[in-house]
Amino acid sequence: MDQTWWHRPEFQQRKLSRPVIASSYKYEAANREPWHSHDQAQFVFTVRGVLRVMTPIGMWTLGPHRGLWIAPRIGHELIATGEVLMHSVYFEPEASPWPESECRALMVSSLLRELVAAMVDDKRNDPDRRYALITPLLLAEMRDSREALGGGLPLPLDRRLRQICDFLLTEPANGYSLTMWGERVGASERTLARLFREETGLTFGQWRQQLRIVEAVSKLAQGVPVAAIASELGYTNSSAFITMFRKTIGETPQRYLKSEPA
Repeated sequence: MDQTWWHRPEFQQRKLSRPVIASSYKYEAANREPWHSHDQAQFVFTVRGVLRVMTPIGMWTLGPHRGLWIAPRIGHELIATGEVLMHSVYFEPEASPWPESECRALMVSSLLRELVAAMVDDKRNDPDRRYALITPLLLAEMRDSREALGGGLPLPLDRRLRQICDFLLTEPANGYSLTMWGERVGASERTLARLFREETGLTFGQWRQQLRIVEAVSKLAQGVPVAAIASELGYTNSSAFITMFRKTIGETPQRYLKSEPA
């Protein structure tokens, strides 16, 4: 994949009609928004369903109460894992709640969700006045939002590592050792281990476990039973899966799914 195309001038957008605008989108299962970017920052979250967001260096699974801040000009792809209703908020630079140029996953509070819904519903009288009243509180609520854990996964740029990761994204239960992967991609175990740490900040084992957490979060949000998830991800029983999930996330799968910020 050409990882520079989203910086080209022909992909830049015109200035927004307001400093902050909100829209709503519906997707059927397996629908994709192909790779694209925006001059503006974007905040996306689902009202219903589970959405996967891919960037060149990361993947996030957005289920209930979780959203993703996408900085300007970062190429991304959206994938609906089931039927999805998504809200998206776009920010001009002068209205952005943060200056950084990276993505961040956030918990979506009930208030933040309702503020965005009110922005989407702009068919009432004097929508400009409504936007002017909502925007300051929306920005404050976003700045106060907690980081969302368990839904993100760093992706490497090295060609050999991406071969491994792309395969595991489709087969997360695969248990090949790094030595076995080295034979397949033409690199030593030592080289692959070093590159994984350098490019993702994780060991290979930690990366694969985080992938399984991401997959579990997606399936939990779709209503798949814990026992079925454990089996699909290669765990011998539900207890082993629940122990891994709780150790990584800090709570059981059931509590994680029900957790919602105030």
